Amino acid sequence: MLINRRQAGAALAGLALAACEKKAEPTAETKSDTGAKAGIMKHEWGKTPDGQTVEMYMLSNGKGMSADIITWGGIVTALKVPDKSGTPVDVVLGFESFDPYVKNPAYFGALIGRYGNRIGHAQFKLDGKTYTVPKNDGDNSLHGGKAGFNSKLWTAKEVPGGLELTYVSKDGEEGYPGTLTAKVTYSLTDDNGLKIDYFATTDKDTVVNLTNHTYFNLAGQGEGLILDHEMQIMADNFTPVDKGLIPTGKLQPVEGTPFDFRQPHAIGERIGADNEQLKLGKGYDHNFALNSKGGTLATAAKVKDPKTGRTLEVLTDQPGIQFYTGNFLDGSLTGKGGKKYPQRCAFCLETQHFPDAPNKPEFASTLLKPGQEYKTTTIYKFSQA
Repeated sequence: MLINRRQAGAALAGLALAACEKKAEPTAETKSDTGAKAGIMKHEWGKTPDGQTVEMYMLSNGKGMSADIITWGGIVTALKVPDKSGTPVDVVLGFESFDPYVKNPAYFGALIGRYGNRIGHAQFKLDGKTYTVPKNDGDNSLHGGKAGFNSKLWTAKEVPGGLELTYVSKDGEEGYPGTLTAKVTYSLTDDNGLKIDYFATTDKDTVVNLTNHTYFNLAGQGEGLILDHEMQIMADNFTPVDKGLIPTGKLQPVEGTPFDFRQPHAIGERIGADNEQLKLGKGYDHNFALNSKGGTLATAAKVKDPKTGRTLEVLTDQPGIQFYTGNFLDGSLTGKGGKKYPQRCAFCLETQHFPDAPNKPEFASTLLKPGQEYKTTTIYKFSQA
């Protein structure tokens, strides 16, 4: 059956709803000082190809912000933030039903692992042994391989203030060593931030680099291109790439290049410049080495849509951030509301360790050993001018 949008909106302000088989049920809620309810609702949203149930959890902070997250791939299917009048607007790309997420060729909203971004030649050495992982991006491995964490069913558990998702990746899955237990907690902050806490442990030496692949358009999903969005990235250097988009291992100063976002610039201002790196990526698809160098939570980027005044601030304790301008979207995907998603209709800011770090000893290590804990936090915080 279909959930009545007006009834659900009365129960939780601003929740994005979709067709489902069971009526959403409130599982935990508190009342904010605005009078709106904060909490979580859930309902069944589909079936995996092998018949397992996919659930959707709808989080609300009681301040006009809500997030819809499904257990398949830990995908953020909708993220609504209030506009100047307080009306919630969905600012992330995605689909209205579950089936398109099974393939999800653009990784809309998904959790990425075991290794986010690229591994050159789809192999790496660890403890004297060479490990081969799937080639799914030319000669390279991208976002964990052909069946990464984005295409796995995670186990959901409600925790105080949020939703914890767990996935156990068995030793040898997609070629990676060690059984990795990954936990990701989504929560909404009182100041309209989507907070993502990543945690992992292993029983054997392995490499890990978890991130989230949400596509943002601050004017609203499907509302034109993002070329006029003003981007600022707190990085003096970026990692140039070869023709396979694998970092060369060097850091290049952004000064004097189209990659200089130390001061806010329109994304489209220099995206078409006669620059080899831009040609290789068909636009921006590069890792920036953050000045904070990781380890402590700090602002990594700020983006503003001049039309709506909506602003996104990204905070992370990771050393890098991948800025991607939807270069490989081509209008063939139909998203929410029947809207087509053309090239550069959204951007991604994926917090991370550097791409191909297992093969680049000059980069910060992504090695995780038994007894160690992988812990990192990213916050996507919204405000309205």
